[in-house]
Amino acid sequence: MSRRSLIGEALASPAPDQPSVSEAKDAAGATASRNFTTRRLEGFTEAARMVKRPTIRLKPAECSIWPGNARDYEQLTEPRLRSLIESIQAENGNRIPVVVRRKQQGELQYELIIGTRRHWAVAWLNANHYPDIELVAIIEDLDDEAAFRLADIENREREDISDLERGLNYKAAVDTYYDGLQARLAERVKISKSTLARYIGLTEIPQTVVSAFASPMELQVRYGDKLLPAIRNPSLRPRMEEAAKQIAAEQSFRQSGDEEPISGPQVVVRLLKAVSGRPGRVQKAVIEAAGSSIGVIEKDRARGLTITINPTDLSADEILDALRPLIEKAKILKRPAP
Repeated sequence: MSRRSLIGEALASPAPDQPSVSEAKDAAGATASRNFTTRRLEGFTEAARMVKRPTIRLKPAECSIWPGNARDYEQLTEPRLRSLIESIQAENGNRIPVVVRRKQQGELQYELIIGTRRHWAVAWLNANHYPDIELVAIIEDLDDEAAFRLADIENREREDISDLERGLNYKAAVDTYYDGLQARLAERVKISKSTLARYIGLTEIPQTVVSAFASPMELQVRYGDKLLPAIRNPSLRPRMEEAAKQIAAEQSFRQSGDEEPISGPQVVVRLLKAVSGRPGRVQKAVIEAAGSSIGVIEKDRARGLTITINPTDLSADEILDALRPLIEKAKILKRPAP
């Protein structure tokens, strides 16, 4: 078997809609269909075993994280990576090597291209009673554009990388490597132009709306398809952002009380409802006490009053004192007949 890097093979492979003759024959005889990315990743694992590429062992602190990867390192936590941490602990290291490249500048010699989760897990173990576990890595000579495509091949099959992270990564890559042309990136990473546009469209969603979701993981491409028309409408966007702030406050309140968060589909329904009715139908007021905002009170002709109180150190009496004039002003109390 050739010792040519399998990574090079993955990056140079033909697009899925333009298979070679041999690939077409293999596909025809397959018992189950497999998508292009799955075949590439299976090939990566198999070839890594057969070629037996030399590996090195590093401490996580010896390599920096390449900023071009889609995954947000700051969002990784011990609960999210619990199964991976246990696996690495049991095997005294990561079974599948990470991919690094040598750095030309800076204090650290290596830069991590693939394996952010494994890097985080080993770093966590090092800081929690397992200082001897090291990060197993292979070294590849890659420029930034090739590193981006390689990382995308791996990340595309990951369920724990958000659609928003991918959208931000694609947008940055279009501007950095492909002269601002989405079509060029779509061709290089073998995805349709429409799919790419949908991912990048998520980057137009303002942070106020993103914060309405319990986690960025909840914001999916299909939700972006529904929300973006209103977000791109100057007359509707403020109403959606105002509704998003209220939902975000409720999410925070639920989180503080260990309650179930508002689900992604429910968030979308509420955001769309906020821009579907006639302007002025819903009246809102900020609840203020002790010189700061503690929540929102909303008057809807159909539902009456909805009161949202954020976590606060105020007493119940202080909260009620702040609510009393707002309730009276809302004029929802029935007056006795004369």
